[in-house]
Amino acid sequence: MRLDFYYMVIHKNCYGTILLVWLICLPLVYVILKFIPWSLLSYPLAVIPMFFMGFVLFFFRVPQRERLGDDNVVTSVADGKVVVIDKVYEPEYVKGECIQVSVYMDFFNVHVNFWPVDGEVRYYKYHPGKYMLAYLPKASELNEHTSVGMMTPYGNVFFKQIAGTFARRIVCHAKPGQNVEKADECGIIKFGSRIDMFLPLDTVVKVKLGDYVKACESVIAELHK
Repeated sequence: MRLDFYYMVIHKNCYGTILLVWLICLPLVYVILKFIPWSLLSYPLAVIPMFFMGFVLFFFRVPQRERLGDDNVVTSVADGKVVVIDKVYEPEYVKGECIQVSVYMDFFNVHVNFWPVDGEVRYYKYHPGKYMLAYLPKASELNEHTSVGMMTPYGNVFFKQIAGTFARRIVCHAKPGQNVEKADECGIIKFGSRIDMFLPLDTVVKVKLGDYVKACESVIAELHK
């Protein structure tokens, strides 16, 4: 089994966040080791900021992922757990009934996002908002998020990058008129967050609630040919 951290590459949009964390943690480690004379206390305390320094590197890693399936296969935008599969009315881009599949990312998931299908970006919008827990149903509407609408030979595919309680920045590379390819990077959400995907009603969903999926390498659905 391939391990993502073996191919460790850090996302370019996260250098500033990593630097900030290190600038806080390194002096903290120095102060702990310098001014606490009892090694049984100072060493365990120093491990905490050192662990966090390593964790942010791991958190903002960019994994190597390979394209999977035919053109009509929809792969996951993100790593995480499937928390919603439902028939819904989507008013922003689809403007009709569709199938919603949502993936929740926790602190230990890769937070880089990837295009789920080949297609043309027809719609993009950034929505400022709140920072509720990302797995709550209302987070899709009320939290800060981006909306991306794509046209494919098999119909519209629409997805949202949704910020969570600790997320304070969403990066999205979508531009209307842009042709994109499945499994290429489309952005990143910093810290706990969620992806909502909206697919045509005749889509054949290939996951079930509670499944753990990987971006690019897990089939979410098959679009009707």
